[in-house]
Amino acid sequence: MPESHIRPARRADDAELGELDRAAWSPTHAVTPRPEPPYDPFFDPRHRPDQFLVAEDADGTIVGYIRLAPPTPLACNQHVRQVQGLAVAAPARGRGVGRTLLRAACDEARRQGARRITLRVLSHNVPARALYEAEGFVVEGVLPGEFHLDGRYVDDVLMGRTLDGN
Repeated sequence: MPESHIRPARRADDAELGELDRAAWSPTHAVTPRPEPPYDPFFDPRHRPDQFLVAEDADGTIVGYIRLAPPTPLACNQHVRQVQGLAVAAPARGRGVGRTLLRAACDEARRQGARRITLRVLSHNVPARALYEAEGFVVEGVLPGEFHLDGRYVDDVLMGRTLDGN
């Protein structure tokens, strides 16, 4: 099982991350429609490279990413970081890439001085919820029927954890 290397994203990763993001799209985790051409750039003023960590294989192929950002621009909320996206390429699933990215995001949040890390996950995304729970995240709230996807109402589950060492 090859191990992935985690590094900060670079602007030059835009096209490769866009391809990975489109390939990983699924109604299990997406609340937006399936992307259709022409595709927007992956990075934009609200989604900057410095907010992303990427996992790459030994050959340099990007096999996953995680986005970590402050949940709000408020000064009183700057001790919190939020996972705002996590994707793993299909061929790399089951190799621990998502877990490695999540742990790297927690380390990066600590490095940035955060005391808490939060995320939102759709209630029917069972694999993601299991990963988050295994990594110490707990359900802190549920927004019942927050999204109407594929003809059914889906809960938005709010999860979080304290970051040790701060």
